[in-house]
Formats: sequence, structure tokens, C-alpha cells
Amino acid sequence: MSGSFSRWMARMAVYFVVVNVLGILGYMYFEGWSFHDALYMTVITLTAVGYHEVAPLSAAGRNFTMGLLALGLTGLGIWFALITAFFIEMDLAGTLQRRRTMKTIAKLRNHVIVCGCGRTGRQVLFELERSELDFVVVEVDPDRVRSIRNRHPGVLVIEGDAARDEILESAGIRHARGLITCLSDDADNLFVCLSARVLNAELTVVARADDPDTTAKMYRAGANHVVSPNVSGGVTMAAMLVRPSATTLLEIGNRLQELNLRTDQVALSARGAAVGKTLDATNIRESMVVVALLRGADQTEITFNPKGSTTLKVGDELVVMGTPRQLQQLGRWT
Repeated sequence: MSGSFSRWMARMAVYFVVVNVLGILGYMYFEGWSFHDALYMTVITLTAVGYHEVAPLSAAGRNFTMGLLALGLTGLGIWFALITAFFIEMDLAGTLQRRRTMKTIAKLRNHVIVCGCGRTGRQVLFELERSELDFVVVEVDPDRVRSIRNRHPGVLVIEGDAARDEILESAGIRHARGLITCLSDDADNLFVCLSARVLNAELTVVARADDPDTTAKMYRAGANHVVSPNVSGGVTMAAMLVRPSATTLLEIGNRLQELNLRTDQVALSARGAAVGKTLDATNIRESMVVVALLRGADQTEITFNPKGSTTLKVGDELVVMGTPRQLQQLGRWT
């Protein structure tokens, strides 16, 4: 809009200059007025202010004035239309987009809220897009907000400070399943954890902590999981030399999406057909890999590669790996 608007404004400026020159020359020719009188008469005619003429007009002068008045009204109409369109587009583009975003967010359930979209946040955004989960991004930097909307048109973005309760409320935190806070400052992440836990006690909160001394505080503030990019990156880099084969397997795990493989975590409900059956009896392991079985009040009892004789119970969670079609078959067991 800005480029076309500038061109139209330049054209209108040229238009008014030409019409003014035409009016001055016309009155000087038809009425024999001085330059100043012709200029004054041209201005009040083009702006249609309704002042009296400088002197009585001849028939030719009246005809010329009517023509000049038509040119002036046409120019003013286009001018006001351009100004109105510019301000309406500038305002409504953001307003309408915000309204659509808020209406969509109000309908979300069991979504994820991502606070901050810096370097870590962008990677989180990519991973959530791949997983096809509903999520909302909260970012305070207007430039980053515009960048996200340009690169990811379908992503729901709220411009605001994630540390403020009303912003988290607008992101639908009371109906969210999880929140990831990866702001650049540990203090901000700590505050978001605290606010999120107060607003939704059942929320799963994952927080970023650059300072290892902040990790314990994050947990006390309500975080379920705390991740330090510096620590994780350092461990991975060292493992590439110390345990190269194992690291290769981890890299393959990170590329599961590219290999058309996905990991998923499913909980067994009381109505699930798998409840009361052994893992072998469900035939789940014949179509996908069962990585682990999580059991207990807080899923703290973890059994990797569970045996086929393991009897499944209500509340158990299975971590499985397979293709999207294979994972869809889990619905009949859960």
C-alpha cells in the first residue's frame, strides 16, 4: 500500500499544481486580473469555500469558473479518498487480523502457548508446526511479530508481554495443555512460570533457563520441565566425540519428521480397549515401536522397551514411534 499510495500522492500533487496554474492563467486571460487576484480566485474556487468573487465575472469567466470548480471538486474527492483509504487500510489491517486471531484462539482447546519467538522460540515453532498441534505464539517485539506472520501466515500470534496475566488469558491459557516459555531473560521466564501456574494449575510448563542456578527456582515457580540450551548443546557436542554412534542415533531421532516417522505419547482411558490386556495381546508392537511405558501418579515410573507380558492399566501412557497412519490406529486402543 505504501508504494502505491506515494505514487498516487505524487500524481495528485502534480494535478493540483497544473490546475492552479491553469486557473491563474485563465482568470488573467478572461478577466484581465493581476496575478495575486487570479491566484486568490483560483484557490477559493478549487477549495469550494464559497467566498465572493474578486470582481464581477464576465460570461466567459463564469463558464471558466464552473469548469475550474469541477476540476477542484474532482481533485479533492480523489485526495480525500486516498487519505481515507490509507488510514483505513493501515488501521483495519491490524484490527481485523487481531479480531480474527482472538476469535480463533477463543475456540482452541488443549493447545500450546509459546512465549517468545527468538532463536529458541523459532525452533519450537517449527517443531510444533511439524507435529500439527494447535499453538499460539506470544511475542512482544513488533518486528518479530511481522516476521512470523509473513513467514508463517497460518500461525496465531499475539503481540504482547507474556509476563502479563491478561496477555496469557488472551492466549487461552485456561484451556491450554501446555506452555513453553523461551524468553531471552531468565527472570522473565521465571515470572511467566509463576503466572502460568496460578492461571492454570493443570498446565504442563516447559521453561528455558540459561543460568544453571535458575533451574531450581523455575521448578519452584511451577515449571514441570526446565531446559538449558547451553547445557544441552554442550552435552551433545561432547557426545559427538565421546559416543559418536549413540549421537548418530539421537540425530536420527531428531530427523524423524523427515523420515516420515513420528513419536507420540498416548494415555489409556477407562474406556480404552487395551486396558486389562497385555501389550502382546493388543498387537500394538506389531505395527509400531513402543519406546516406553509411563505409570504412576505423576508418570514417574518409566519402563523403557516394556515386555510383551506387561498388563496395561488405566492412566498408563505409551510412548510410541511409527508413521502417521500407524499412529492413527492407536485410537481404537486408547
